[in-house]
Amino acid sequence: MMKVACKIILAIFVVGLSYFFGCIWKDNVHVVDPNENKNLPIYCVDTKKKEISLTFDVAWGNEDMKEILGILKKEKVKATFFLTGEWVSDFPEEVKQIAKEGHDIGNHGDHHKKMTQLSMDEQKKEIMDLHEKIKLLTGNDITLFRPPYGDYDDNVIKTARACGYEAVQWSVDSLDWKEYGREDLISRTVDHKNLDNGAILLLHTGTLYTKEALQEMINLLKAKGYKFVPVSKLIYTKNYYIDYSGKQYKKTDNGS
Repeated sequence: MMKVACKIILAIFVVGLSYFFGCIWKDNVHVVDPNENKNLPIYCVDTKKKEISLTFDVAWGNEDMKEILGILKKEKVKATFFLTGEWVSDFPEEVKQIAKEGHDIGNHGDHHKKMTQLSMDEQKKEIMDLHEKIKLLTGNDITLFRPPYGDYDDNVIKTARACGYEAVQWSVDSLDWKEYGREDLISRTVDHKNLDNGAILLLHTGTLYTKEALQEMINLLKAKGYKFVPVSKLIYTKNYYIDYSGKQYKKTDNGS
């Protein structure tokens, strides 16, 4: 009798845990869904096309921007540059050039603050003040936001979307800012475990080795058969969903 009672108590306990953690059981397979009631940024995109996006976070100096833009132009690669407000104010001509050469410009926060530490009104100000600066220089409304430091929570994503933005992270991190060296940067990117169709690659300007590694990196990625498109051309802008891992999918006709 005691054994039966213990089994019943254990079963109730397990069911309770499953409910608490948002778990579901299907065909004897236990699946945890961390995305339940969460708003997530886009880390990568589900696509059959062999397309990837190069993205640059731009918060420091402009000493390597000319060379980076030159390599991209030579290789006919369109990238996405996430700019901070200070950089936009300091280098307005470079902002115009980035836009003129057909690259995406993204919003990286007016003052590069940790967004989760701000109120929703402050978050909106960080996004929209920079939005207006960039629009004044380029004439374009921008729609891509990358939270500084990759720092976000549910409210940050909600605020970005309320401002007309889609939040974008990355699936392949070059760690170029750690300055491990040119060869490390190349191999860390080209041989990354997450490099696949729809990958979003993270690079930075103002580092020691990014400009030195960029040409070979592009060559090797092209040799793997990848085509480069800016984030605005990679992601879906309507009829999509984002799974628990941050991967964006296009909804099918049946809604799935």
